[in-house]
Amino acid sequence: QAIGIAATWNEDLVFRMANAISDEARAKHHQALREGQHGRYQGLTLWSPNINIFRDPRWGRGQETYGEDPYLTSRIGVQFVRGLQGDDPHYLKTAACAKHFVAHSGPEADRHAFDARVTEQDLRMTYLPAFEALVREAKVAAVMGAYNRVNGQACCANPNLLIDLLREDWGFEGYVVSDCGAICDIYKHHQIVDSPRGAAAMAVRAGCDLNCGDTYQYLLEAVGKGLLAEYDIDQALIYLFNLRFRLGMFDPIEAVPYAQIPMAAVDSPANQALALEVARQSLVLLKNQDYLLPLDKNLERIAVIGPNADDALVLRGNYYGTPSESVPILQGIREVLSPSTSIQYTRGCDVLSPGQEGFDEAVRIAQESEIAIMVMGLSQQVEGEEGQSEGLQDGLVSQGDREDIRLPGQQEALLKAVVATGTPVVMVLLNGSSLAIQWADEHVPAILEAWYPGQAGGRAVAEVLFGDSVPGGKLPVTFYRSVEQLPPFEDYSMKGRTYRYFDGDVLYPFGYGLSYTQFDYQDLVLSPWQVWGHETVQVSCTVKNIGALAGDEVVQVYLRDEESSVSVPKHQLVGFKRVHLAPGAEERLTFSISQKQFAFADENGDWVMEKGVFTIFMGGGQPGTQGVLAAQLEMIGETLRLR
Repeated sequence: QAIGIAATWNEDLVFRMANAISDEARAKHHQALREGQHGRYQGLTLWSPNINIFRDPRWGRGQETYGEDPYLTSRIGVQFVRGLQGDDPHYLKTAACAKHFVAHSGPEADRHAFDARVTEQDLRMTYLPAFEALVREAKVAAVMGAYNRVNGQACCANPNLLIDLLREDWGFEGYVVSDCGAICDIYKHHQIVDSPRGAAAMAVRAGCDLNCGDTYQYLLEAVGKGLLAEYDIDQALIYLFNLRFRLGMFDPIEAVPYAQIPMAAVDSPANQALALEVARQSLVLLKNQDYLLPLDKNLERIAVIGPNADDALVLRGNYYGTPSESVPILQGIREVLSPSTSIQYTRGCDVLSPGQEGFDEAVRIAQESEIAIMVMGLSQQVEGEEGQSEGLQDGLVSQGDREDIRLPGQQEALLKAVVATGTPVVMVLLNGSSLAIQWADEHVPAILEAWYPGQAGGRAVAEVLFGDSVPGGKLPVTFYRSVEQLPPFEDYSMKGRTYRYFDGDVLYPFGYGLSYTQFDYQDLVLSPWQVWGHETVQVSCTVKNIGALAGDEVVQVYLRDEESSVSVPKHQLVGFKRVHLAPGAEERLTFSISQKQFAFADENGDWVMEKGVFTIFMGGGQPGTQGVLAAQLEMIGETLRLR
């Protein structure tokens, strides 16, 4: 899932992964054409990535996103689109689609009629930046309009968004498509107009070129009634046919370079290895008391317990392809250990169900073992899209979203029963959103966050547990202590949300993640330290691996405006890079902070850069993390208004 991809904090890896995806899509597409097949899932338009901001952990589709931060989402999203679309000057390899435009992140149950009330400042500083980056930098081929309204206007029939901002301001040259059924929603649920022909005409005039659904069948009738002109339809068709030309659909197949990608690219050994590497890099070590991990491969008796331990489907999360092989966590553990190792397994309980019938068996095998590995978390039963989640128990699940952020069902009770045996416990979490696991944090010595890690997830987890690889992922979301810390789910104000605006005590912060080795930061330098508004600031420091193992570190750069005249984020990410360092090795890293990164959006949505003092932080986490360096610079000159 995308949330695990974000946890890699590795732009190059994301590009290579997306490049492999688009290679496989091209190969399968042309094989289908050779066989005379033209069905769904055989085309070249890929409705990805989902770059909505994961503002609230209750949202069931947050797992499809790159987390809660606009900058991280932008950087990962740009590389994903570049990998999907290729670098040929004339042809697209596939057509990526940035979705859902805009301010779309639950509640799932109300999405067809919901009106997100968003300030201009929050729109510009949180909800729009990733879309702007994908349009301006990655030249994304398509943008999908969201189901909801924003400040009273339907996203798929909003000329201010789709024409003024997207096309005229940002220079978007691709096509706009509705989410499936969203045009119908304009009259049926939003009740902005009173007929399907009125909704269809309104959407086309506002810049929505393609309808996923059947409402555009009323366009001819709408033209006849004077609701729109043929010119409006022609303009939409120009965008759609331009995309088809760029995909090479009307050219001889030998003229299209991407048409030559062979079927051998599909599920190739290289791509299988890449899937494993992405899974490895996504894993985040949350706790490792007394260095319990990595485990000794010479252990003789191991218990594997939990509802997600032997489940291949849970590795995939929401929206997935079907891999040729999926390796559950239990299988991965068996593969990395000697056949002589005794591995006992039991589910203990289900993800959601209230029963404790499996507790006695779980306790028994834990008592007989030297270590208990408990694989717990969430699943498609608990979080997903509207209508997808299957279970409802104790108010925890609502139409794909969660109403609470605790471990569901009897999982915490099972965890307590096994911990009570005295056998050391390692907890592995499979989930797409943050969990309030405060009891586990206090009583379980080692916790590994694995997300929904895909086809090779079991191997990746086992390698980290037993020391064949070193964890280096970082959290792309905040882990709160309880749902009571959060504003109402329906409130789209960013006040009190995400690391940028939340002032409370969290369980694990955004950007957090441990390693089996240690890193040290030295010699932070800003150039210049006194800045005129038009200048770019260079920030550099040296990071060194001072531990005994080779490992990855994610170097993070944050900016704080110390004297802003309006409310702005406490601090915000402005740069990052994942580096691999051998023991004793060091690397000097330099980041550029642009003019706009020092600015803020005012109440009108205009970007303003004020003079004053700014603090730059650089290290392995947010400001306040041990070892993070800080330095200040002064912005001088007059207040500037930026485009």
